[in-house]
Amino acid sequence: MLNISELKFDENGLIPAIVTDARTGQVLTLAYMNEESLRISLEKRLSCFYSRSRKCLWLKGETSGNYQHIVSVTADCDRDALLVKVRPDGPACHLGNVSCFEDPVFEAEAPGEAGAAAEAGEAGGNAAGREAAPFCYQDLYELIRGRKTEKKEGSYTSYLFDKGLDKILKKVGEESTEVIIAAKAEDRAETVYEIADLAYHVMVLMVEAGISLDDVKKELASRHVIDKKVKQEKMT
Repeated sequence: MLNISELKFDENGLIPAIVTDARTGQVLTLAYMNEESLRISLEKRLSCFYSRSRKCLWLKGETSGNYQHIVSVTADCDRDALLVKVRPDGPACHLGNVSCFEDPVFEAEAPGEAGAAAEAGEAGGNAAGREAAPFCYQDLYELIRGRKTEKKEGSYTSYLFDKGLDKILKKVGEESTEVIIAAKAEDRAETVYEIADLAYHVMVLMVEAGISLDDVKKELASRHVIDKKVKQEKMT
């Protein structure tokens, strides 16, 4: 673990802090911290920043109630910037938006993996401005299958189907590794996030292979108990 004294604050005693949602990975805001606000953030486990315009400290959510509960703080390789992963109680932006980054300047045609999270959000009905509906695996499965039968421009899921089985298998392998890394680090929030990524990519594989959720349910049901396994490792 780094000590605060090892971080590189600028000539004004500040360091930029990129704040992201620990669950979704969405960038919420870019703010600045000084040594005092960083210490407060770590002590309270709540985001505290330094306002360059007001020249004072401000605890995010103190007036709005939209606190940001800190999951982790990581320095970059030069130790002059921070990545702060949080569980937000509400919008990060003072305009009421989930993220401060809402106005596109440029967007490439090739879809990014963030599209996967957005498409999974469609299944749960948790798009901005809508009340979240109960998440349903079947809804997500049908949404993924729809991206295969009716390709959607800009869809990460359609992009995976276009690339084919090898690309899908590569992603399943990568996400499995990321679950292992997060779990080994005993980072619960990151592990949950990576398991969700893995579950999504496994469902893409299921659609590609023509495997339904019922197929998997029936296989699990046929085993009856959790202490037996078809390909059981020898216990020594």
